[in-house]
Amino acid sequence: MHAPHPARSERACLCDVLTEFGEDAPTLCEGWLTRDLAAHLFVRERRPLAMPGILLGGPFAKLTAGSMAFALSRHGYAGLVAKVRSGPPLLWRPLDDLANTAELFVHTEDVRRAAPGSEPRNDPQLDAALWAALGRMSRALTRKVQGVGLELERPDGGRIVARRGEPGAVLSGGAQEIVLFLYGRKRVARVSLGGPEEAQRIVSEAGFGI
Repeated sequence: MHAPHPARSERACLCDVLTEFGEDAPTLCEGWLTRDLAAHLFVRERRPLAMPGILLGGPFAKLTAGSMAFALSRHGYAGLVAKVRSGPPLLWRPLDDLANTAELFVHTEDVRRAAPGSEPRNDPQLDAALWAALGRMSRALTRKVQGVGLELERPDGGRIVARRGEPGAVLSGGAQEIVLFLYGRKRVARVSLGGPEEAQRIVSEAGFGI
């Protein structure tokens, strides 16, 4: 079984990590320190006009960057972390687990795994929640895999068909590691890729991430 409110648990973990590492720590998000990540998390939930820049980039990215800079200057790093810890706006709280569990986990690991010697967390409830999230999100996360099939396989043999097709590749690993891979953190994800060579090549070269 997974925790009844996995996003709430992961949000607390993320904010603990941000507090522990401080505002000048590196992250896996290229060009971002922890203070930039805290600003991103705040803007993502509380500044809807900045969302196009997060999702689409391009000309909208300047607006998002401005919103992040303003939020950081107004609230400070500790203030932003406190705002994130308090949870999403009331309107969005019923969707917190569905929308945020994987996102909050990935950003926690963006900080943890940017530090030397970091290890995956031993948390069966988190693994269960992330595997459930993969069941909902795997097709969207693998949308750039074209022309081949892809299955996700965890150590106990459980499988999710992310893309149907032949030839088919199999991405194997714990739920945490598969989520990181599919969110574009390939270099730190502890996964293995099996199946025909051509299918493996297409998957390994595909772009991943929200």
